[in-house]
Amino acid sequence: MKKVLIINGHPDKQSYNAALLDAYKSGLSKTEAQVSEINIVDLQFNPNLGFGYRKRTELEPDLVTAIEKIEAAEHLVWVFPMWWYGSPAIMKGFIDRVFLPGIAFQPREGNPFPKKLWKGKSGHIIVTADTPRWYDWLIMKSPTLNQFKKGTLELCGVGPVKVTYIAPIKDSTEKFRKRWLEKVFLLGTKGH
Repeated sequence: MKKVLIINGHPDKQSYNAALLDAYKSGLSKTEAQVSEINIVDLQFNPNLGFGYRKRTELEPDLVTAIEKIEAAEHLVWVFPMWWYGSPAIMKGFIDRVFLPGIAFQPREGNPFPKKLWKGKSGHIIVTADTPRWYDWLIMKSPTLNQFKKGTLELCGVGPVKVTYIAPIKDSTEKFRKRWLEKVFLLGTKGH
């Protein structure tokens, strides 16, 4: 039985991202997967990494629980919007506070690349945007996906990481949004 953790990085519980998460979770219910969930906006924590990596900021209970969920999962599904070619502030703060030395990675003396502590986990990023995919890829060089997929998840050992890019959301039709909910439901039924 595959252990899947779905993480919602959108700060609005009524967002289209929340509907996408629900569609994916509904699809997963058709499988044998064991599902857990994190809605970052519900967590009580300081999103600032106050001392950088010089000194560990004490982890709040909600972050301890989140880390336990991540460590128990085999597959991590992240649902979030791309804002200003980045992730929402609350999600960035969560990543800063959770993806820590000794938890997600371990620095190595004389080696610029850390030991990957979350090997064996796969990932899926479901990202919404107003920017058409061609523009994000060709003109902007996909900064959000490069930073999060390669510079965070894969650097900590998560892989492979698939991406579902849903855009443009702004001015999209109900038919467009419904079709994507159906596609994300089907992704859930396949467990990836």
